[in-house]
Amino acid sequence: MSILITNIAELMTQDAEHRVLRDAAVVIEGERISWLGPAAAAPAADEAVDAGGRALLPGWVDSHTHLIFAGDRTAEFEARMAGESYSAGGIAVTTGATRSTSDFDLTRLAMGRVAEAVAQGTTYLETKTGYGLDIENEARSARIASTVADEVTYLGAHLVPAGTDAEEYTELVCGPMLAAVLPYVRWADVFCEQGAFNEDQSRRVLQACKDAGLGLRVHGNQLGEGPGVRLAVEFGAASVDHVNYLSAADIDALAGTWTGWDGGTGQGGTGQGGTGQRGTGQRGTVATCLPACDLSTRQPLAPGRELLDAGVQIALASNCNPGTSYTSSMAFCVTTAVLQMRLSVHEAVRAATYGGALALGRESGNDADGERAVGSIAVGHRADLHLLNAPSATHLAYRPGIPLTHAVWRAGIAQPVR
Repeated sequence: MSILITNIAELMTQDAEHRVLRDAAVVIEGERISWLGPAAAAPAADEAVDAGGRALLPGWVDSHTHLIFAGDRTAEFEARMAGESYSAGGIAVTTGATRSTSDFDLTRLAMGRVAEAVAQGTTYLETKTGYGLDIENEARSARIASTVADEVTYLGAHLVPAGTDAEEYTELVCGPMLAAVLPYVRWADVFCEQGAFNEDQSRRVLQACKDAGLGLRVHGNQLGEGPGVRLAVEFGAASVDHVNYLSAADIDALAGTWTGWDGGTGQGGTGQGGTGQRGTGQRGTVATCLPACDLSTRQPLAPGRELLDAGVQIALASNCNPGTSYTSSMAFCVTTAVLQMRLSVHEAVRAATYGGALALGRESGNDADGERAVGSIAVGHRADLHLLNAPSATHLAYRPGIPLTHAVWRAGIAQPVR
């Protein structure tokens, strides 16, 4: 089955050449893109869709979410808005609610959150464990996540449960808990922050997960300057996320990981075995900015402009979670990045599409897992497309708060749009 989408006013490809095509068309064959170019030269297809002079983007790639949870933290939110500072302690509230919820209900809740994200243009997303925090519930969360999300990350190192010795819990995370989740996950993460896991504990978690063959991610530098960025660079992590408090040395270290990168031409493959770990001349460590979280916690916005100017590749992600960023709206993140972080519209859209794919090691070619590339519109890539009810992507920031999603295709299949 082939689908021709024609009469596209603006086609923002986010490909290696950063092309923006006018009066364009795209052909979908099955789950992949088989052609794109001028509408006047478009080949015939089984079905034709008139875009009506609208803009077509790659689907959003949300590379940082926490969707496997139950419960509500509105009281914490109200307290924060009244002036209380954010700390990681609220994670324990969600852990209790999640542990007491059935598999069926956890799955139902997560599926609803994914559907909400897709209806807003997200076509590829990662989610994490981290609200189980014991062997049984972390494994259960990983298994459920593997049925609803494209990428699953092990975050047993989210918080040390109350009444548990931190050293003993770190050993648990590095040993039997890791073994229990391993069949379901591709990535591992650690919350390297005061009040969560210190530098030594984080290092042990990262080393154990690397030895187990997982790609690495780090929650770092959210609440203050710390070792998160340094560890991410040292271990060749695919991304370091939050990055609110960065020193000049942190930015230089991240920029150094991109020296010799091929610039997204697709020549770099997927690193070591498709795990997201980089090799010489391949992708470095992506700095993932989470602006919705920054606003909700009243933290300084991540320095996206400074990172880009230094040569660091960045991603934008929602950080959808019940405590600090209960939104799946990638459009809101893009709008905030333009209006408050001083990114151009093109830079913000790229960070929310290609940048997310880069952070997940899914930006080019068919990888070791046989997955098609996402985050850009190019022949052979997965047909993940987001049609805006606007003639250009500029309207995302120009008309903040207006729902602009008109149509979504995920792996070539049209999705319900609310």
